[in-house]
Amino acid sequence: MEIEVKFRIDFNQTRAAIESLGADFVREEIQEDIYFSLPSHELLRVRRISNLGRSFLTYKRIADPGRNEEFDEIEVEVSDFDRTVEILQRLGFREDIRIRKRRLVYRLEGVTFELNEVEGLGAFLDIEVISDNVEEAKRRIWEIAKRLGLTEDDVEPRLYQELIREVEEK
Repeated sequence: MEIEVKFRIDFNQTRAAIESLGADFVREEIQEDIYFSLPSHELLRVRRISNLGRSFLTYKRIADPGRNEEFDEIEVEVSDFDRTVEILQRLGFREDIRIRKRRLVYRLEGVTFELNEVEGLGAFLDIEVISDNVEEAKRRIWEIAKRLGLTEDDVEPRLYQELIREVEEK
């Protein structure tokens, strides 16, 4: 299971804090995500990582709606972003939201840091642990978050799709 907590952050300050922990820089990703309409608590996305020439089809079931920290995820790499989107559309899936972001990925002792600049929304940090032990994963995430100076007040429980929709409605 993918366990993650998303925080609203100052990009440069948080990047320096992550690096000061000794986290290893893994890669930069320039992402474009297309989300398709599904019942609530389920996500279907096609992601293009343009600078790496890779694309993925991902299904997620949200195990804790409202907090959005626990996800049962299935992901496969696909060879063609546009054709994958076309297949889903022909199957009747309706495009819902597009999200573009720049992501810096770091790792430290089994914890992944995804430092995101999301077009139209600002900067966020996802701290992620893959584990079947949800409570232990959350404990590790919060231990690291505190070392970065993050608190419950910094948590952003809404999905990017919800945030984009709110911006579009204004």
